[in-house]
Amino acid sequence: MLRDLRKDQKGHSFLELVAVCVVIGILLTIILAGYTTVERNRQNQQRQTNINNIYSQLETYYVVHSFYPTLADMDSTTWVNTNMPGLNPSWLRDPKGKAYLLVSQPTKNAYSYQVTAGNGDACNNVALACVHYTLTATLVSSAQHTYVRSSLN
Repeated sequence: MLRDLRKDQKGHSFLELVAVCVVIGILLTIILAGYTTVERNRQNQQRQTNINNIYSQLETYYVVHSFYPTLADMDSTTWVNTNMPGLNPSWLRDPKGKAYLLVSQPTKNAYSYQVTAGNGDACNNVALACVHYTLTATLVSSAQHTYVRSSLN
């Protein structure tokens, strides 16, 4: 008799609907977590590529001029276009950042460029030549860490 009642019912039971919703929720969570990981890895790879490209341009500049540009030089679009035409401005922007500028200290969503004289003091390429630098990108992961490139000198 119970089987006969079951055959006449149209639709699904409440528990069946709940089970389907739970399975869909689990699948969406797995897909979203995978996408987040892939996106984070893509952005970190872009950060490393940008730092390597900037590094290459800085070393090329040093070979010609025997000093590195100051932070102010690197943040001047006019100076960069005139003196480092091979430097693509998009390389200066972190994938999650808003500005096409370098900063003086490592920070999230921006690349840092710390340039110094030979004795470690601040430099301006007038009184003291800039002969060392460190480029840093803050990578995003479960444990924050950085990607660093330093001058060849």
